[in-house]
Amino acid sequence: MFFCKHIEKLIHYQSKGKMEDQLSFVIFDSAKEVEKGHWNEVLQDRNLFLDLKYLTTLDAIAPKNFQPRYIIIYKHTLPFAIAYFQVIDFQAGVFGELLESKINTVKSNSAKLFENYIGNNKEEVLMRLLTCGNNFVSGEHAFLFKDKLPKQEEFKVIEDLIERLGSKEKLRGKVSAVMVKDFESPVLQRAKCFFDRDKYIEFSVEPNMVVDIPKNVNSVSEYVALFSKKYRNRAKGILKNAASLEVKTLSEEELKKENKNIYKLYEQVFSNAKFKLVKLPENYFLDCKRNFPDKFTVTAFYYNNKMVAFTSGIDLSESLLEAHYIGFDYELNKEIDLYQNILYNFLEQAIVLKKSRLNLGRTAGEIKSTIGAHAQELTCYVKPQNTVSRLVLKPFISFLQPNDWVPRNPFKEESLSIS
Repeated sequence: MFFCKHIEKLIHYQSKGKMEDQLSFVIFDSAKEVEKGHWNEVLQDRNLFLDLKYLTTLDAIAPKNFQPRYIIIYKHTLPFAIAYFQVIDFQAGVFGELLESKINTVKSNSAKLFENYIGNNKEEVLMRLLTCGNNFVSGEHAFLFKDKLPKQEEFKVIEDLIERLGSKEKLRGKVSAVMVKDFESPVLQRAKCFFDRDKYIEFSVEPNMVVDIPKNVNSVSEYVALFSKKYRNRAKGILKNAASLEVKTLSEEELKKENKNIYKLYEQVFSNAKFKLVKLPENYFLDCKRNFPDKFTVTAFYYNNKMVAFTSGIDLSESLLEAHYIGFDYELNKEIDLYQNILYNFLEQAIVLKKSRLNLGRTAGEIKSTIGAHAQELTCYVKPQNTVSRLVLKPFISFLQPNDWVPRNPFKEESLSIS
């Protein structure tokens, strides 16, 4: 049984295509090959995660099972929009555990054959996923238009692009599924107008956990004072353990010296992740700091003179601080409330920077809600391209959907009206 070959490494590849409404597009395989003037003419510094300086850091990922696609859409000869895609090959072994709990519900000989194939061919590429967007960050970072258009018109253009790009990718290896990510709730109903029409499957993923910071709060202690007695006492106990930690914001030079320690801590979190996609390149954090010295921050946590955790954060806009990747020593976590002190440190950074919002990212929703974070729902769309991908996508989607958790409200009732 053969599904698709590994992604081939292509150098200096450019492909052109035509679309509807006098539109055309050009595909590039790396940030270095992109026509930077045209890309930046559309970007206008509006989205750091679509900045070529940032995307260059992801290009360092080994191309065995990962390849980027950079698209510039033109209207006549003028830059009209940009889009970022990722092509990822998933090996059969990735799906083994996902299918184990689901395969028994599929009573058919073909399903049993499929299960046996996975067990005997763990290294074989099982599914190729073409993603419109960035699998390494959450949120709407897939495309931008030079001039503001109604969302319905934007989706129509992107839908057309996806169909044409999918056809081109088939010439270089079988595309098993196409995914478009991550739409926030206000956009969801508009997206349905197009993606559902073409038999895209709609599904929810783990939400971003977002903290709204009241305007009159100037410190973590003032923020915690808004909590009810139960949560206020809990927070004080957590913050008391922070006294045993030395917390330091790293300069680029310091980050360079600590790069290996930081990456080892990142690998601890990666190895414990619910779903392991593709590992970040070793110099990812250092490259981000070099490219965005004023926007990208790495904070190190030391315990008994040893680095035991780090956080990375991005000053994404005038109002928003976004928590990025973290790493920490799991063995010390319970002893000194390491993870929860990381959350409070992010909160302190946001308050110091006078931000009104802090995005703590996905996962650990219940713990994050204990410091006042609320869920910002995210929705994806995926389109199976063949029978095999339909079978694989059922447990895959089920696995990506959020687990049940109990949201907590740490605030006193009278604090809820404060803004």
